[in-house]
Amino acid sequence: MNRIDYLRISLIDRCNFQCQYCMPEGSEIEYVLRQNWLTRDEIRVLLQEVFIPLGFTRFRLTGGEPLLRPDVVEIVQDIATLPQTEDLAMTTNAFRLATLAQPLWDAGLRRINISLDSLDPQIFQEIVGGKGRLRWHEVWAGIQAAHQVGFSPLKLNVVVIPGVNDHEVLDLAALSLEREWHVRFIEFMPIGNGDLFQNRGWVSSEELRQRIRDRWGLAESTVRGNGPADVFQIPGAKGTLGFISQMSECFCDRCNRMRLSADGWLRPCLLNETGQIDLRTLLRDGKPLTYLRDQVAELLAAKPEINYKMRDSGTTGAYSRTMSQIGG
Repeated sequence: MNRIDYLRISLIDRCNFQCQYCMPEGSEIEYVLRQNWLTRDEIRVLLQEVFIPLGFTRFRLTGGEPLLRPDVVEIVQDIATLPQTEDLAMTTNAFRLATLAQPLWDAGLRRINISLDSLDPQIFQEIVGGKGRLRWHEVWAGIQAAHQVGFSPLKLNVVVIPGVNDHEVLDLAALSLEREWHVRFIEFMPIGNGDLFQNRGWVSSEELRQRIRDRWGLAESTVRGNGPADVFQIPGAKGTLGFISQMSECFCDRCNRMRLSADGWLRPCLLNETGQIDLRTLLRDGKPLTYLRDQVAELLAAKPEINYKMRDSGTTGAYSRTMSQIGG
């Protein structure tokens, strides 16, 4: 079992996109009221007094869409300046990144993952939903801004949906040839839109790798990340290709992370809420921080067994919550 030292922190459960694989149009989602979000101070206290003493040193800010959070830059600065922080990253859809890339960099953020499911503006719009002007151009401007500011590695996440964007795999992989960009292909899974999954199915990482091998060749990379991606590289490419294979190659027993939702629920697993703790309520009720730390320590001790149960049962069943509600 890996050391559990990685905390994903959801700053907000809202998103300005309605991606097909997360919360398709027509979804009825009950958002967390703003007063029930963990505040900036509460996040800082939980990190300093609960998580860091238990060995957490790596943090990722997620959503929903974290750049919708009004105090996102200040939260980044709070975490980046903690002396125990070894790594701080963010996952975003990049829609607001063109204007926020420099402030985030100045606040101390150095790594960023951006969702880019298509290079075709029309297909991209079909995936992310919404009406009116195409959103791809704002997202691409955000990616370019992050590149110019200096974010490295710059990771691009692609959820591969059969019959929607799987024909673009080679074009997306080619983004790694001339730039130090890491393109990560994610197997489609039945969270948020079980109907689409049932209709479309999923493409295995090995099939995607074979397509790339047939075009350029492919070798395992010496670059390794903090997450579950298996990393490869096209010979001579400046960037890498990652494959997240939660459907075909369950990696539950390698999981090194916990998830903190926007409203303060600590969960041990993406697909399993066993033992979850409502840290916000405990904190606002005035429970001693030592009590919160003890509760989290108990959940950490139980996580290996939770991981093994998930590995043995598989993760292919439909799931009722959306990715924005889970925290990605």
